[in-house]
Amino acid sequence: MKKLFIIKTGITFDDTKMHYGDFDKWVIDKLDNDSLQTVVIDMHQQFNLPFINECAGVIITGSHSMVTDEEPWSVAIEKWIPLLIKNEIPILAICYGHQLLAKSLDGISSYHENGMEIGTVEISLTDEAKDDELFKDLPNNFNVHTIHSQTVKKLPSNAVRLAFNNHDKNHSFRVGKKAWSVQFHPEYDNNIMRSYINEVSKTKKLSTKKLINNIKQTSESNFILKKFAQIVQKEVNND
Repeated sequence: MKKLFIIKTGITFDDTKMHYGDFDKWVIDKLDNDSLQTVVIDMHQQFNLPFINECAGVIITGSHSMVTDEEPWSVAIEKWIPLLIKNEIPILAICYGHQLLAKSLDGISSYHENGMEIGTVEISLTDEAKDDELFKDLPNNFNVHTIHSQTVKKLPSNAVRLAFNNHDKNHSFRVGKKAWSVQFHPEYDNNIMRSYINEVSKTKKLSTKKLINNIKQTSESNFILKKFAQIVQKEVNND
């Protein structure tokens, strides 16, 4: 049976991990699907990406690394992504994955000219999102959790933009029929967002109290992972 592969591209802060687990756990929790066979590949421990015929779907996680550093494990994923898209394997690329997916095609990912976006923010959907399989059941505006310094500055030429806000014009896009990419974190809950704000405030000057007070529920954002799991489940059922 084909499986859903979670490509883990980083590790969270030690304190966050101790209290809440790591990227892969958060993703699996929000998928809310016990029927899917899920395999986690930690790219910091192994480079063995799965064969296309093994993949019912792929999720590429966030990372504390930067896409522009072009670390060897990142380059390996970057070269693999176009093969997934060519074979119409469902992809959900999150934050680092979002930037890497754009870079793997002819998009441009780099540092955002206005600096870091962190905390709970509101995003808006484009008209194209209203007919998109992943986004069509969501409201025009909803809250998401964010933390990123780099961004997709130029979309791939064949991309369909799906979401934006005042900080980031490319918060989400789709390539082809089944490759989705989100700058925000649909796997986060309020506790994880709070932990990230506290950790980042140790090394960067933030309006910490204001950011924490502004944390809001992001149930619509979380729904994206559940919906993606349903799309992958269809692939498994039709196999």
